[in-house]
Amino acid sequence: MSIPLNITINNQSYSLEIEEDTTLLSLLRDTLHFTGPKEGCGNGECGACSVIVDGIPVRSCIILAAELEGKSITTIEGLTQTDEKGNVELSEIQKSFIDEGAVQCGFCTPGFVIATEALFNRNPNPGKEDIEEALSGHLCRCTGYKSIFSAVDKAAERKNK
Repeated sequence: MSIPLNITINNQSYSLEIEEDTTLLSLLRDTLHFTGPKEGCGNGECGACSVIVDGIPVRSCIILAAELEGKSITTIEGLTQTDEKGNVELSEIQKSFIDEGAVQCGFCTPGFVIATEALFNRNPNPGKEDIEEALSGHLCRCTGYKSIFSAVDKAAERKNK
C-alpha cells in the first residue's frame, strides 16, 4: 500500500508516495539516489548505512521510512558545502579521515563520519571513551580502526581550534 511521506533530507524538503514497507535506506538509495549510506549487513549491525535523524544517529537499513514523517535526515552528502561555482568543500571530519588514511576501501567511511558528526553535535570535546562509544558497532575490515580513531581525534582538535 502506498502512503504519503513528508521528510527533509540534507535541508531539502521532499513530499513522496512510498510503500509502507520501504526502509529509509531503500528510500535514500533506490528512490532518491543518495549513494553515501551503504547496505552492508541489512540488519543494523555494521553501521555502513548510518544517517542522522533529528540529531540521533540511526541505522537506515532497519528503520521504516514511514516512521519518519516530518523528520529531518542528514546523510554524509549533507555534511559538505557547495559554493556558488559548484565547488564542494568537505567537512572537517571528512578532511581528517582523508588526512589520517582512514578511508581505505571507503565502504564503511560514511557510517563512521556520520557517527562522528552526531558525536560532535552532542559533545564538541569528546574524550577517548566517548569516541569509542560513538563508534562502537561500526565495522571496518580494512583499517584496523587505529586510523579511524586518529581521524576522529584530529577532527576534534580542528573543531576546537
